[in-house]
Amino acid sequence: MRRILDIVLVLLAAQGAFGGEAPRARDLGIPFDGSPGPLNAITDVAGVTVGHATVIEDISEGRAARTGVTAVLPRGAQSLMRPVFGAWFALNGAGEMTGTTWVEESGLLEGPVMLTNTHSVGTVHQATIAWRIRQGGPHATGYFWSAPVVAETWDDPLNDINGFHVTPEHVAAALEGATTGPVAEGNVGAGTGTMCYDFKCGIGTASRVVEVLGDSYTVGVLVQANHGSGRRDELRIAGVPVGRHLRGEQSESEPDPGLGENSSIIIVVATDAPLLPHQLKRLAKRAALGLARTGSFADNGSGDIFIAFSTADDSLGEIDRLLTHRSVPNDALGPLFAATVRATDEAIINAMIAARDMTGDRGSSAKALPHDALLEVLKRYGH
Repeated sequence: MRRILDIVLVLLAAQGAFGGEAPRARDLGIPFDGSPGPLNAITDVAGVTVGHATVIEDISEGRAARTGVTAVLPRGAQSLMRPVFGAWFALNGAGEMTGTTWVEESGLLEGPVMLTNTHSVGTVHQATIAWRIRQGGPHATGYFWSAPVVAETWDDPLNDINGFHVTPEHVAAALEGATTGPVAEGNVGAGTGTMCYDFKCGIGTASRVVEVLGDSYTVGVLVQANHGSGRRDELRIAGVPVGRHLRGEQSESEPDPGLGENSSIIIVVATDAPLLPHQLKRLAKRAALGLARTGSFADNGSGDIFIAFSTADDSLGEIDRLLTHRSVPNDALGPLFAATVRATDEAIINAMIAARDMTGDRGSSAKALPHDALLEVLKRYGH
């Protein structure tokens, strides 16, 4: 008998994956550099909305779906009519992010950034186009032609990835449920079945506020973290090599050596600072340094793919006049680079802290990072 536990949609996005009770890294006293925004989330960048569709289904004969969709809309409901400057970067390209050819060519991100599992990219891509057509009318960007950005990570073994459990309805629910405010983290949306450093992982987010030339700007980051497979010893939190001290906390389902170094992370960077596409590419590259702070070195089989966008310019999309664009001078980008590194680091740790133990497909299981044991290790190192 098939037991459907529910498609946890807008409620999760608005209230948090665990009833709003799940602590975040800072709640545990873990130290991080920099000053976060009020929510310490990508939604601290005004106008950005996030929605999740979480698919948790137990199917007959031990098969199980643990997957979903996450949608990041740069301008919320206005994302279809008002593109943003954008750029992308692949630290290691054993993965997929569609639509990047046009992002590279045009310097524009038109519409949402969609996240899901590896084998559901096609479904999400087509469903996103269909959703945009239903929304738009002739003035919506991409109404007549659309190349949506859809990125993925591999959520096997927890998810029955070849069961194709993500549907167009899930895509629409994530998009239509996207909101401002707190962002659900951990076992939600596209992070439902993901792991990192052999612990349960998922969606994480963080932000930083910095001053540049007398003005205050926000950088927000959201990650779909599924990296570091088989690399428990590499995990570092607040500079401490915690992974090597937590070897006894292994998940019941160990990584399959036959799969090789299959692990990935998608990083979405948003800012309200006025940046041009080539500057946003530089920002996207800095996300790699935040990833490295947690211990990753981008394995050969890892899809470490990042996209960055700026919401600052409201004139994009207009075609009947010359446009004038403002930008931060290159020599003043340092604080924004630092903000990206720091927010990426914290977003990944937030994903791990929010995650909970999970059982999945064919009896697979993953244990979450144990908070008490983690804090004990950090204490030994003076934190």
